[in-house]
Amino acid sequence: MLYKLIFRVFLSKLNPETAHHLGMFAIKTASSIGLLRLLNNKAEKHKALGLSFNGPFGIAAGFDKNANAVVALGELGFSHVEIGTVTAIAQPGNEKPRLFRLKADRALINRMGFNNDGAEVVAKRLESLRASGKKLPIVGVNIGKSKVTPVEDAVADYQKSARLLAPYADYLAVNVSSPNTPGLRSLQDVKALEPILVAVLSEALGKPVLVKIAPDLSDEDIVEVAHLAQRLGLAGVIATNTTITRENLTTSREKVAAMGVGGLSGPVLEARSLEVLKLLRKNLDKEITIISVGGVEKRDQVQERLNAGANLVQGYTGFIYFGPFWGRKLNR
Repeated sequence: MLYKLIFRVFLSKLNPETAHHLGMFAIKTASSIGLLRLLNNKAEKHKALGLSFNGPFGIAAGFDKNANAVVALGELGFSHVEIGTVTAIAQPGNEKPRLFRLKADRALINRMGFNNDGAEVVAKRLESLRASGKKLPIVGVNIGKSKVTPVEDAVADYQKSARLLAPYADYLAVNVSSPNTPGLRSLQDVKALEPILVAVLSEALGKPVLVKIAPDLSDEDIVEVAHLAQRLGLAGVIATNTTITRENLTTSREKVAAMGVGGLSGPVLEARSLEVLKLLRKNLDKEITIISVGGVEKRDQVQERLNAGANLVQGYTGFIYFGPFWGRKLNR
């Protein structure tokens, strides 16, 4: 209730990206002075990817792009933190404004454009984090194509990121599904995707490798990706990323149109994300992990995803609307 009041009176009045940075500063500060360690985050141990998680629910890529708040997010009760998306070459992302709230839909539109410090800097940060001896959640590293790298050179770009980051990751996620990097989604075509995945697997040091797909793929394309994942021996599939559709929104069409292009996230994704999960589970061996993302806000929705065949569940947008203890509530 307190967070909802703070959000309504203060945070919702701020530019969404400014509010995000303020929130990151707040949770990092609370962690650094030991406040978050006072939380009781007991959750049942959960097995996936050959790893032991403190519950099934984690925070999706996009919230902690540069591995700056991994410890704090773990202390807040997320069983795993997927950092990134990280690119081989550091980049500032797209022009601002690039993050928008649709409060009536508890949704976000973003066209951040993979703003991040680059694989080399993030790798050093993760190395220091591993060496610190601090208690960490499971850390996934989500990698994407650098904007300046031509699509035809994507394989080497992903391979470089994997080589730098794999030593410090618990798992690697190959992002070919963000709508905010030109040409990126074309890499979901299995002919383009296969050499990227093979290259990442070659640098992964035996760590689990997963591929993250868009909800906007046709069912036929999703099945093809599932068959490719199985044939290559991937550890799993993450489904789904944000959507480029603008259907079934309460927010007015005029207001949504004024926000412009970008990926839409929030409850509007729930139905399609669940459909994709069921389709993947039907076409993947049970040994292959599915991380279900999209539209999850409540504990019964997490359970629904697990019942439908997900091994892990992630969220991001709910953190903005429900506050810092949201992950803890879902995992307990």
